[in-house]
Amino acid sequence: MSTRPIIDAHHHVWDLAVRPQPWITGEALAPLARSFTVADLAVEARAAGVVGTVVVQTVCVPEETPELLALAAGSDLVAGVVGWTDLTAPDVADRIAALREHPGGERLVGIRHQVQEEPDPNWLLRQDVLRGLLAVARAGLVYELVVKPHQLPAAVIAAAGNTGLTFVLDHLGKPPIATGTLDLWAAHVRRLAALPNTVCKLSGMVTEAAPGAWAPADLAPYADTVLDAFGPHRLLFGSDWPVCTLEAGYDEVVDLSDRLTDRLSPSEKDVLFHDSAVRVYGLRRPSRV
Repeated sequence: MSTRPIIDAHHHVWDLAVRPQPWITGEALAPLARSFTVADLAVEARAAGVVGTVVVQTVCVPEETPELLALAAGSDLVAGVVGWTDLTAPDVADRIAALREHPGGERLVGIRHQVQEEPDPNWLLRQDVLRGLLAVARAGLVYELVVKPHQLPAAVIAAAGNTGLTFVLDHLGKPPIATGTLDLWAAHVRRLAALPNTVCKLSGMVTEAAPGAWAPADLAPYADTVLDAFGPHRLLFGSDWPVCTLEAGYDEVVDLSDRLTDRLSPSEKDVLFHDSAVRVYGLRRPSRV
């Protein structure tokens, strides 16, 4: 890896003494059943050249986002927060404004909902959700898409209908890397990428691959698809720590992302690993100095 400064545009933290993480179930996820803090992340991130991060919500409860904002306010590493609020609430605009009144509220850069858990594949197209997305746009925030491949068509329609809002696709849209299938997911991703108000995070690939049995070559077709579809100027690096630790250490994820983008020029890698996050999220920190 080069000595370029890196912004990690996607990681999580949680404290199980404060609240449970209901999604951590089963033997496969058992290593995540403990608390993970920014202090845990900081040593590994700094060693990898990370100068700033964006922390992302994990549970859809109103208490978590103010906690993440307070964490960011007291951190010299966390530069932005992607939080949660109920998009379907009639007073969603007021709720977003209230979040900005909390300590660290100026670090709020986006909103996310666990759409991947919604049984309705067209949840993003509900009228109350579309009204909520409009409120996110009016607040000057981005909206993060954590969706599964079958939910991508609805994401395309939602993004096409709200051109004033930047949609950030998390984890490449969770492609079926473990099965090696590509075509249907790739077609949906290309449709989304054709919209100028969309960007994509190069993140979450190792945990979509076959557990314990993947190689970089298994991930390459998926990375190449988003590189071709979005281009390096609309891609952001994200570690997905600590979820990534199920399959790879922090430094391994950084190195893997570097290797999967070897066809890019040094200046294009600078954009992907740093500049895109600053632009997309409007980060005030960190600088390249």
